[in-house]
Amino acid sequence: MPAVHRLTEEQLDGLRQFDTCMIANAVETFNLRLRNTGFTSGNVRCIFPDAPSMVGYAVTARLSSGEPPIGGGTFRDRGDLWKFLLQSPSPRILVLQDIDDPPGRGAFVGDMHAAVLKALGCVAYITNGAVRELPSIQAVGLNLFAGNVSVSHAYAHIFDLGAAVTIDGMEIHTGDLLHGDRHGILSIPQDIATSLPGVAARLQRIARKVIDYCQSSGFSVEGLAGVMKKVNT
Repeated sequence: MPAVHRLTEEQLDGLRQFDTCMIANAVETFNLRLRNTGFTSGNVRCIFPDAPSMVGYAVTARLSSGEPPIGGGTFRDRGDLWKFLLQSPSPRILVLQDIDDPPGRGAFVGDMHAAVLKALGCVAYITNGAVRELPSIQAVGLNLFAGNVSVSHAYAHIFDLGAAVTIDGMEIHTGDLLHGDRHGILSIPQDIATSLPGVAARLQRIARKVIDYCQSSGFSVEGLAGVMKKVNT
């Protein structure tokens, strides 16, 4: 398990108060990475779009459901996963890359595993594969980000605990700090995590000024140019 700079609950709350788009805008101001990296591409969707923004630390592994596991174990026998999850700081996010082609034939997480994950301090589950038993999972309070929904777990089993995975175009490592909501998933560089809420709040105020002017009775193109000049200085 890599070393992780754990944020306080107050610092996590600071990130949760913004949607993923505004946090992405804030990350861009630090010029730490290309602006077309560090987030999902839209094929993995938030299953419960009305859920609030979530923040947590990734715990990664790989998943397959198309064929029986080589070892012959049942999909329920995951004591190694549970112990591995508990090595990560909370709040935790289980991230499984479905390696099947196409992914999503069977779902590892249904109502039972959702309850287990919630008890282990997970706030969300992310996969390019499938999920199922949605009403029960929503009642448990675990957020879901997935490529599709399936009626069955099929032969769902996991392996390669802690391996780097790729979900919807984004590489994720165990210990990565993730932010997610109805717009998708964003990775947060941990060195700037505590600075992002302040930057996001400033960007939000700037956006609000432009929006308010556009919705005002005195709107004009000339006036808009003046407002834009002010907010960009």
